[in-house]
Amino acid sequence: MMRILALEPYYGGSHKAFLDGWSDTSRHDWTILSLPPYKWKWRMRHAAVTFAEQVCERLSQGENWDVLFCSDMLNLAEFRGLAGGAVSTLPTILYFHENQFTYPVRIASERDYQLAVTNMTSALAAQAVWFNSTFHKASFLGALETFLRRMPDHQPLGAVERIGRKSHVQPPGVRSAPQRGAREPGPLRIVWAARWEHDKNPEDFFEALTILKERGIDFRVSAIGEQFSERPEVFTWAREAFADRIDHWGYQKDHADYLAALLGADVFVSTANHEFFGLSAVEATLAGAYPLLPKRLAYPEIFSFSGDNEAEPFLYDGSPKALAHRLAALAQLQAQGRSLFDRAAEMRDQLRRFEWPNLAPTLDDAAEALLSHNQ
Repeated sequence: MMRILALEPYYGGSHKAFLDGWSDTSRHDWTILSLPPYKWKWRMRHAAVTFAEQVCERLSQGENWDVLFCSDMLNLAEFRGLAGGAVSTLPTILYFHENQFTYPVRIASERDYQLAVTNMTSALAAQAVWFNSTFHKASFLGALETFLRRMPDHQPLGAVERIGRKSHVQPPGVRSAPQRGAREPGPLRIVWAARWEHDKNPEDFFEALTILKERGIDFRVSAIGEQFSERPEVFTWAREAFADRIDHWGYQKDHADYLAALLGADVFVSTANHEFFGLSAVEATLAGAYPLLPKRLAYPEIFSFSGDNEAEPFLYDGSPKALAHRLAALAQLQAQGRSLFDRAAEMRDQLRRFEWPNLAPTLDDAAEALLSHNQ
């Protein structure tokens, strides 16, 4: 059994779910130091200093570890320099949930490239770099090379190859979903679960629902997900336009409420323009919903398992018109008494590989292999 020190500057959302899920099902011993999920840019800037102080205090009390694990929110190079001593030489895994080169911004000038460079130097400082999907790994390395070629001189293009050589794909896990009960009578129940931000493209979702409504197709809708001080205006319009069809609306603070929305849905829809993995899509499918996903981003990768075309029934071309067409077809099947739950059974079985009890041993083995390689 190894002792793993985990540093998480932004202990919320997918970052928290990952650490809690792995550590709870891991065979290793964990020490988790974390900071609340608040003001993420400030977290990236100060977390190295804060954690260096905390770790040095623990070292003075006799604690020690075998492996260091951190997320992309940490300036790892800075932390290793500040912490010094034994911690600076620990074999380290850097996990990219997202990255600051390709994470979407509404206005290009808003991108803080210093934070992107932090991602690069952290990756250079780590012994292993883990990405949550092949799509994410490729997009990061491609964007990094493009960025470096824009530099006026002293372009460290070798960084791309150095990071690439130690990069691996290690997807995140999800909680096991409870068994779904018998479906209650009623029209097609559709759930959209994502951050209420423009990169999740809610406009296309509600445009597709408008097409269904205009065609006289009966349905129920749940639009759930984390919200911030600013959110797309389409949600205000949609709440009024679909008021008589809404089952769940807004952020579900309790996980049980979130799970209830997924367990009650017939179809899970994504319209995302940005997605490095698709946790909510996997969670919803395991909860029994039929996934309907745009054929882009990480979705074709995550929902394929043998290299054939098994994901095709669950993918659409990404347009609101195509989404409405597919939803109408599923509504018709549901009305005919043909089970959408049964139609997604094989996909649901394949996605169980992402449930934490099944996934954690793989991550444990990968961490042990890193330690063995560095001894």
